[in-house]
Amino acid sequence: MSTHDPNWGFETVCQHTAEDYRFEGAVVPPIFQTSLFTYETGEAFENRLSDEMTWDYTRVSNPTTDIAEKKIAALEGGEKCRLFGSGMAAISAAVMSACKAGSHIVCTNAAYGPTKYLMQHMLPRFGVTTTYVDGRDTDEIRDALRDETTVIYIESPGSFFFDIQDIPAIVQMARERGIVTIADNSNCSPYYQRPLSLGVDLVVHSATKYLGGHSDIVCGAAIGSRERMKPLIEMEGLLLGGILDPFAAWLMIRSLRTLALRMERHAESARAIAEHLVRHDAVSKVYYPGLPTHPHQDRIRAQMRGASGLITFRPAFQEKQSVYRFCESLRLFQIGVSWGGHESLAIPVSVPEKAGKWYVRMSIGLESVQDLIADLDAAFASV
Repeated sequence: MSTHDPNWGFETVCQHTAEDYRFEGAVVPPIFQTSLFTYETGEAFENRLSDEMTWDYTRVSNPTTDIAEKKIAALEGGEKCRLFGSGMAAISAAVMSACKAGSHIVCTNAAYGPTKYLMQHMLPRFGVTTTYVDGRDTDEIRDALRDETTVIYIESPGSFFFDIQDIPAIVQMARERGIVTIADNSNCSPYYQRPLSLGVDLVVHSATKYLGGHSDIVCGAAIGSRERMKPLIEMEGLLLGGILDPFAAWLMIRSLRTLALRMERHAESARAIAEHLVRHDAVSKVYYPGLPTHPHQDRIRAQMRGASGLITFRPAFQEKQSVYRFCESLRLFQIGVSWGGHESLAIPVSVPEKAGKWYVRMSIGLESVQDLIADLDAAFASV
């Protein structure tokens, strides 16, 4: 059978791309839980790295991981994917692959907190500096560029207030100056947005989130053209060693089977809950890209097919203990980091940049939406 057909739809890619390995007729590929592969001849050993499909050492490649990587590359519209042991391993590798001593990065404020921590506290050790910008204003990004800028790093939508950047405009200004663009697509997943098709050079994921979807994998992914990914894999990928274990890769293959179905359910429930919150007396403001009130509808229509299951709202009550009591009163929403899994989560957060106001960021899971709405209403009534 063909390893991949470019005419396949998203769901078919999830089921069939890279499924060349058939053992005893099994419809699920096996887990190659091995650290190394051996050879029958000295000549085969000598030539082991000249053939892309020759397995050598799992830090380099592994048949199980290869299937997951090929599926994700196809889903994002890229030529090559490298899976890592965490989202931060993928992000760090992607950023470092485009930097050298003296490089300058422009990063949007919407970026994941640990990503900005990497740029603030780790990269300066190697002479790499970063300027942070709002990102919604493309001119602000342009004004922040320097002669030594090598990377523009964006996350659109962000994962808290869901700022949307004008990706094609950012790509154009970057290409005019030979700057690498990196986009974190964890929020939308490739089901709702494909930044590579908009001209971005590298896409990264905290694949722990929607790609994994079951809260049982910690994983990261970097995707791009074969030319762009080759040095990233050979340097940051192999030498830093942040590989994904074969069993986790097998779980990722399992997760990708239902990615389209899960994203549709997350989005459907999130829209219903966001609309309910907009009408609720205890809610001052709702942030969700799926609402028509989002300020960047033109960008959303141009870049995205839909919104995912993340919602943030500002409660009308602003006392810390009241916000805590609301979250603690929820039965189906749990208090915890991360998002994108089967379970619903709600975390209370005070945002200094917004005058210290309190917000609740929710990840809408796969429970009955009626039950989730009832749970929210009961928690509001308890405050």
